Amino acid sequence: MAVTQTAGDETFPMELLNFIDEWKVKPGSLIMILHKTQEIFGFISRPAAEQLSRLTGIPLARIYGVITFYHFFKTTKPGKYKISVCLGTACYLKGGQDLIDETRSLLGLAPDGVTEDGKFSVDPVRCVGCCGLAPVLTVGNDTYGKLTKDMLPDIIAKYQNN
Repeated sequence: MAVTQTAGDETFPMELLNFIDEWKVKPGSLIMILHKTQEIFGFISRPAAEQLSRLTGIPLARIYGVITFYHFFKTTKPGKYKISVCLGTACYLKGGQDLIDETRSLLGLAPDGVTEDGKFSVDPVRCVGCCGLAPVLTVGNDTYGKLTKDMLPDIIAKYQNN
């Protein structure tokens, strides 16, 4: 993949640069550009936000206003294994918040934290579309349903040594 722009530790691939060029002239393009940036890097770092500001002409304060308003956008690098716990209605009612609390406790994490080895982060999500399996947790592309807190150590162990 050809590379032409660098922002801090992130190198903007041509795919992202072309996307920005296409979208920056459209009204309301910032959210689309931020989604694409996070899709590529996994989060939006300060240097990446600064580079986006230079490339789009959008003030950095406005970019940060959007990033911090929407919970989907992350400003810190997630763990290698991003654990997402559903807090949609069905999952919430069947103990989704308890799963978040227990998973963070097992991993020794604060909200928005990453384990010291960089392997795990835990985030609530609004819905993963598996309401019949509530409560649900995902690790990357793996989905676990009908969970109880005592099932969490085995799920974490599956990824611990990778």
